[in-house]
Amino acid sequence: MRTLRLLQIMVLICILMIPILVFMFLRTYGTNTYEIPVFYQEGVDDPFGECDFADGEQHYIPEFAFYHTDSSLVGSEQMQDKITIVDFFFTSCPSICPVMSTEMERVQDAFRNEDKVQIYSISLDPDYDTPEVLSAYGSRHGADPDKWYFLTGPRDTTYNLARCGFVMPATHGEDEPEDFIHSDKFVLVDGKGRIRGYYSGTNREGVDELILETKILLHGNE
Repeated sequence: MRTLRLLQIMVLICILMIPILVFMFLRTYGTNTYEIPVFYQEGVDDPFGECDFADGEQHYIPEFAFYHTDSSLVGSEQMQDKITIVDFFFTSCPSICPVMSTEMERVQDAFRNEDKVQIYSISLDPDYDTPEVLSAYGSRHGADPDKWYFLTGPRDTTYNLARCGFVMPATHGEDEPEDFIHSDKFVLVDGKGRIRGYYSGTNREGVDELILETKILLHGNE
C-alpha cells in the first residue's frame, strides 16, 4: 500500500512538472531569430580603384539628391530613419526592366500602408528619362508617388552612385538600349544608410525574400 502511494505521488509530480518543462524548453529553444546581414562592415573591395571607399570601415550610402517626377529633389536625406528599396533601371529597357518594375509593384503592395518603407527606382538613362517620362512610366505600374519614387539625375553622378554607392555594376550603352549593362538586383537599405541585402528583381522567390526581410527590419529585429 505504501509503495502504491509513493507511486501515485511520483506520477502526480511528473504530471505537474510537464508544463514547467515545456515552458523551459520553449524559452531555451523556441525563440526563432532571423538575422539580416549588414553588408560591407569592413569596407568594400575596389580592385580597379574606381571609388573612394573608406578603408576598413562600414560602408554607407553616400549623399545624393535626384529629381522625382514632380521635379522635387529626393535622395539620401529622405532615406534617414526609413527602409528604402532601390533599383536601377531605364524606361526604354527592352529586357529585364519591365519584369523588375512588375515585381516592384508587389513590393509596393506589401508595404503600401507602411510609412517607414519607400522605394527608389533610379534611371540609368537621364537623357531620355525626364521627370515627365518617369511619371508616365510610374502611372503604368500603379506607383504611388509618395511611396515609389522614380528618380533621375546627371549621368556621371548616377553611374558613380550605382557603382560606388550601391556597389552594383552599371555601364552606359551610348545610344543603344541593348548595350546598357546593369544589375537586376533590388537593394535593401536600412534607416542608417547601410546595405542589408541584394535580391533578384526578376525572380519571384528573390522578391518574396526581400519582402520578408524588409518586414523583419521594419519590426525591429535587426
